[in-house]
Amino acid sequence: MRSAPPGDERDHRPPVAITAAPSPGGAGRRSVQRRTTITPCLTEAAGPIGFPVEHSYVRRFWTAALGPGAVADLLRLIVAARGGRSLPHPEYLHLLTGAGLVLHAGGKVWVSSSVPPLGTAQLRRMPPAMRIAHARAVEAYFGKTPRPQ
Repeated sequence: MRSAPPGDERDHRPPVAITAAPSPGGAGRRSVQRRTTITPCLTEAAGPIGFPVEHSYVRRFWTAALGPGAVADLLRLIVAARGGRSLPHPEYLHLLTGAGLVLHAGGKVWVSSSVPPLGTAQLRRMPPAMRIAHARAVEAYFGKTPRPQ
């Protein structure tokens, strides 16, 4: 154990054992545990017309709606599905499923190569300036403002 010498004002904490190791089999951090792997499938089902994943709309507006980690997971899923590769279970898969960007069906994870515009629920949570920018971006891409889903 290590402690400060008597009379030393630098360390008022109690002695700490510096040789202690975690107990074997003890619970570890989530980031240390191995995640299961999934192989996403690409679908081109007839659905809402959307933006290609490479479009700046996806990073700007979906990141504002879901967060950067969720959008990064979505892009990784789409790249893996295009290449037929597996990847560790995404941390934000539940969020992507809830937003309708990913579908669980038949024991598989399905993603599309296009991303739909934000829905009304997501737009309501945006600040007014972001809603105006969103309307302009959608109008510039589609030529008219589509009806919210």
